[in-house]
Amino acid sequence: MMDEFYLERGIKNIGNVSRFQTVFQKAEMGKPITVGFIGGSITMGSLSSTPETCYAYLVKQWFEKTFPGSKITYVNAGIGATTSQFGVARVQEDLLSYKPDLVIAEFSVNDKPEELFEETFEGLIRTILYASFEPALMMFENVEYDTGNNAAAVHDKVGFYYDLPMGDIKSSIYQAILDGRIERGKITPDNLHPNDLGHSFVAKVLIHLLEKIKEDHQIYEEIIKKEPLSKNEYEHSIRYNSQNAEPSLTGFIKDESTSYGITDVFKHGYIGKKTGDVLSLIVTAKHIAIQYRKSIVKPAPIAKAVIDGKEEDAAILDANFEETWGDCLYLQNVFDGEKEETHTITITIISADHTESDFYLASIITA
Repeated sequence: MMDEFYLERGIKNIGNVSRFQTVFQKAEMGKPITVGFIGGSITMGSLSSTPETCYAYLVKQWFEKTFPGSKITYVNAGIGATTSQFGVARVQEDLLSYKPDLVIAEFSVNDKPEELFEETFEGLIRTILYASFEPALMMFENVEYDTGNNAAAVHDKVGFYYDLPMGDIKSSIYQAILDGRIERGKITPDNLHPNDLGHSFVAKVLIHLLEKIKEDHQIYEEIIKKEPLSKNEYEHSIRYNSQNAEPSLTGFIKDESTSYGITDVFKHGYIGKKTGDVLSLIVTAKHIAIQYRKSIVKPAPIAKAVIDGKEEDAAILDANFEETWGDCLYLQNVFDGEKEETHTITITIISADHTESDFYLASIITA
């Protein structure tokens, strides 16, 4: 089980906890605090039986028990099957707009151990850490429970560089599985998403780190803004959708249906129904990505994205999803330039005959 040995292994770094000390002092004085979470499906609570049995809510309950005189506001900005590339583009709207006092971030099983995700994760971390209201920030790394794979190779560089508190599920829960202390099938049905017991173990790892931080009475230097570790071209990413863009539409229509929260992901976009429908938008960017729905309802439409009329470099946007777990909010990189310039993006549906679903353009993300 999750004894002290494995909980200790789950602490990868204590970090500079000066802001945590400030938050804890605020809560101890009975002042209200806001605790926020951002990540993928595990943070969202996928495969927990209720929203109240996911790790994030359990951590929120620890704050309530530890600081009974403080009103704890809980913001869960987890969205399944998304990476830190989308996270950095949406963190302001989905999380920082609530001005959280403390944030816990995870994208380690959705990001890959690649240079791109070192850069997008750093952009996310910098956006949170250097927000004007100075939130305390912790990161942690989930793991694939059958392979041990995650993005730690690149996320660690960011975490240690910014001296963040870092929780480690691979060295704690996964190691306990390898040691025969935990039976894998009892905590995850798919080797990725924890069930209620698995979520409780993840929460224990994070709570153990929070308790260590609470006991730490060292004096830390104030967090100062550092030069980026990577090229850091994604820190100021922009998400364009029907809320902030005015594209030229031929056939495409604006989705004006009601959104029921950030996990209602196929909203605020544009819908194309037939071959030849076109959407065009002018942006200023160095990097361009298209976010659209890949559907399990087949056949689904196929579109192409052309930048600045260069048909020879067209990117194919195939809305047919090969997985079976449900429709996917898919983010596809379509352009990487040498410098930030003005570009015209033209998205055209090239195959929609006899299809069973529409082409749903969720957003265009630039950096």
